[in-house]
Amino acid sequence: MTSAYRHVPVLLEEVRAILRPASGETYVDGTLGGAGHARAIAPALGADGLVIGIDHDPAALAASDTALQEAAPEVPRLLVHGSFADLDDILLDAGVTGADDVLLDLGVSSPELDEASRGFSYAKDAPLDMRMDPDTSTLTAAEVINTYSQPDLVRILGAYGEERHAQAIAAAIVRARKRAPIEGTLELADLVRAAYPARDRARRHPARKTFQALRIEVNGELDALERGLDAAIRWLEPGGVICVISYHSLEDRIVKRTFAELSRGCTCPPELGVCVCGNVPIVDVITKRPITPSEEEVAANPRARSAKLRAARKRAIV
Repeated sequence: MTSAYRHVPVLLEEVRAILRPASGETYVDGTLGGAGHARAIAPALGADGLVIGIDHDPAALAASDTALQEAAPEVPRLLVHGSFADLDDILLDAGVTGADDVLLDLGVSSPELDEASRGFSYAKDAPLDMRMDPDTSTLTAAEVINTYSQPDLVRILGAYGEERHAQAIAAAIVRARKRAPIEGTLELADLVRAAYPARDRARRHPARKTFQALRIEVNGELDALERGLDAAIRWLEPGGVICVISYHSLEDRIVKRTFAELSRGCTCPPELGVCVCGNVPIVDVITKRPITPSEEEVAANPRARSAKLRAARKRAIV
């Protein structure tokens, strides 16, 4: 594995304890990254098992292939360049009948954050890109910043960044781009800092929420999560388990809501005395509350600080 993809997987032991991978099972990692989780899970699958790894970054797939070959050379693997949002097509093309274990570790991987040229970081100067898959995506953060209307910028910053100062930041962006296009990450970060009230600048970096909002908009992350989550649960075998690790409240709400809706049975008023809605539970929620990293894990891997793990098990078809 290249040094760029040596990273510590978040909540690894918790994921492994919930999935409990076994010989002959099919494990789907929808956000493979450097195979941090997959290389720990693969050995339990054996020669009759299968690892299906999906990632939008070809470099991550190459590093993962090496890592999995080292960790579990006997386990068949299928590594796919793409998005877990397209899980239906990917698993159809793979010719599998279902999945026993599914993991979605959301957010931006450490190598992507550390590679300044990708434009994800407000601490390193780079072009405003933020595309997770430059090969298939055309919309960049620079295009959003320089062409979206002020109301649309306010909407994105408020909805995707949960930014209280969205109005002031959007107005500052529109004023600045009238003079010249905004092209660099540090230029934008400085602009956001200047638009922030002085009393709030001492907290976490003022540009953090703006960069999160732009990244979500550029990559359509929330739509992808909803599509991929629904598909993953459909493909789970009865008794199969899905684990999702999210890193901000927008993702976590989608996961929580989806699991709650799919674990709900009849919604008919009790006074009817008979079910007419036909709703039946599809999953059982394993994590009544999200699992978060221990203090020891956060100390060893600060990027795990905001992680939340939720899991559900597919019910048997009756």
